[in-house]
Amino acid sequence: MHSPEYFEKIAATAGKPLCALTPDTHTSAGSYNAAIRAVGGVFEAVAAVDSGKIKNAFALVRPPGHHAEKSRALGFCLFNNVALAAMFALESLGLKRVLVVDWDVHHGNGTQHFFEDDDRVLFFSVHQYPHFPGTGYFTEIGRGRGEGYTMNIAIPGGYGDAEFAALFERLLRPVALAYAPELILVSAGFDPHALDPMGRMKMTPVGFACLTRSLMDIADQCCGGKLVMALEGGYHLKTLGGSVKAVLNELAGISSCAVSHLVKRANRKKLDYAVSRCVHVHQRFWKCLQAPG
Repeated sequence: MHSPEYFEKIAATAGKPLCALTPDTHTSAGSYNAAIRAVGGVFEAVAAVDSGKIKNAFALVRPPGHHAEKSRALGFCLFNNVALAAMFALESLGLKRVLVVDWDVHHGNGTQHFFEDDDRVLFFSVHQYPHFPGTGYFTEIGRGRGEGYTMNIAIPGGYGDAEFAALFERLLRPVALAYAPELILVSAGFDPHALDPMGRMKMTPVGFACLTRSLMDIADQCCGGKLVMALEGGYHLKTLGGSVKAVLNELAGISSCAVSHLVKRANRKKLDYAVSRCVHVHQRFWKCLQAPG
């Protein structure tokens, strides 16, 4: 999926103390080895879940991946871990439909571009907009065979746990159930946290747990619970640990978030803003979507 020239460019950074790939993406001596193992780690998680060895998994890998394009590093990302894992599931494991969910505060431009003409991957991203990298508006819906299989929920800052959970329930759940994926992959970025310096969202560990529970419920209905998450952003170290722990507790069944109770607390104005725009764009592809009443 990445061009051979780009792969060799990243490989050539191995052992070098500093290489500037783009203004915001540099490598150190160990970056290539870390990046190639990050990809392999997500592949291993997907293979284990697909085989039934485990029900779900969280690949705690860095560097992140969702900004990486075919021939370009961007936003701290070298190889697109989740996009590569989706293609691995399709081409090597024989799956026919994969859902990729991205809840990082930044839009997953690389993941979108890899699959925007491919209906084998449904890409659903909720992210702050306008914000880095400048892509991901509601009207970016894919093209050709993939038209309608890219869903961007472009929201301003200030959305919190209840609003994110409600967006998942109102928009993602009906479309995911209609699509019936055989595997759900998640670009799990924790920079929507209220204290994270990279965004202006208001999420807490409770919200991330509820998003996880929502996805687990969808996976149970669609694909035998097959759910694999991979770490993307998250730059406030204290809150990152607590947020990841909350997600792991849900995946392991130690906790069980009451999604419906949280959804009831969503700000109606904020929710209607995003739902109405998404439905306006996507209802012709997904009849299951309902406009705000």
